[in-house]
Amino acid sequence: MTVGGGRAGQRGRLAYIGSYTAAGGQGVTVAETDPGTGALKLLGSTDAVANPSFLALSPGADVLYAVSETDEGAVAAFSLADPVRPEPLGEPVPVRGDAPTHLAVTGTHVFTANYGSGSVSALPVRRGGGLGAPAAVLAHRGSGPVADRQKGPHAHAVLPDPSGRMLLAADLGTDSVWTYALDPVAGLPRLHGETPLRSGTGPRHLAFAPRADRVYVLNELAPSVTVCHWSSAEGLLEPLGETRVLPPGEGVPTYPSEPVVSADGRFLWVANRGHDSISVLALDESGDVAGIRDVVGCGGVWPRDLTLHPSGRYLYAANERSGDVAWFAVDRDTGIPAFAGAVAVPAASCVIFS
Repeated sequence: MTVGGGRAGQRGRLAYIGSYTAAGGQGVTVAETDPGTGALKLLGSTDAVANPSFLALSPGADVLYAVSETDEGAVAAFSLADPVRPEPLGEPVPVRGDAPTHLAVTGTHVFTANYGSGSVSALPVRRGGGLGAPAAVLAHRGSGPVADRQKGPHAHAVLPDPSGRMLLAADLGTDSVWTYALDPVAGLPRLHGETPLRSGTGPRHLAFAPRADRVYVLNELAPSVTVCHWSSAEGLLEPLGETRVLPPGEGVPTYPSEPVVSADGRFLWVANRGHDSISVLALDESGDVAGIRDVVGCGGVWPRDLTLHPSGRYLYAANERSGDVAWFAVDRDTGIPAFAGAVAVPAASCVIFS
């Protein structure tokens, strides 16, 4: 691991950035955030795991988890006893699935969405934060009409609902969201249901509204967001409507990547690859999409991830193909982000905050 100078702050001032080592990325990069400007200062990096394309923190933020997006697929755990110098907790653990693209952490397990094999894996968290071999691997079934992308299932994201009782998985290949009930003691998933979305949309990632009664499903193959009603008590996801994330007439092939909801539930931001932009969608009091407020440049090329700082003041776009992370100051009244700067991070794919 290489470490630069400077002392990292605490209380959300550290950022962890994932990247594709196969494309020249440095693995997991640690950065410090300036609370006054949102600027990132790179502190160091570790390439202890290949292609750590998506990251997540343990509930206590003392362990960092990273998928290894490779054909064989694995998850790595890093101790954050020294938050600036992540130290591997053993070797990466195979997920028994191909090309995991996303992961989520509960108190008992790390869950991965395995894009290549169209499955969800559950890896038990051991004492100290290390991982055991998968306790369950749940295979999806189905396909969609887009021949080159939907010949079979492609689980793309996993997200626990705020109650901790259910797990949602967006599957790009089956045009559906799969729901799993989590055992209240063991934490293991059990298939609860599958909610079909419009054929050919290619669900990619999800985000909950602050009240947790709405789920925003971002579709990659039809640049749109599907608003769903969510009942945690019943584990029921009900599509309410679908809205384009770009104005009519935009002819550039566009593949949305990440939805982000403001803490007050007034805005939904979406990163758009191809169009290389960030869409600002207004939400009404019910949490439904009221319309597109604005579209601004992402500050780079191919924004693979979009993240809101815990303060709510800044948005960060991980621009994979231009190799940088750009930050934006968010207008609290309009929700419109203004470009404020960028830092070079080759093959950047994900940003999270401690």
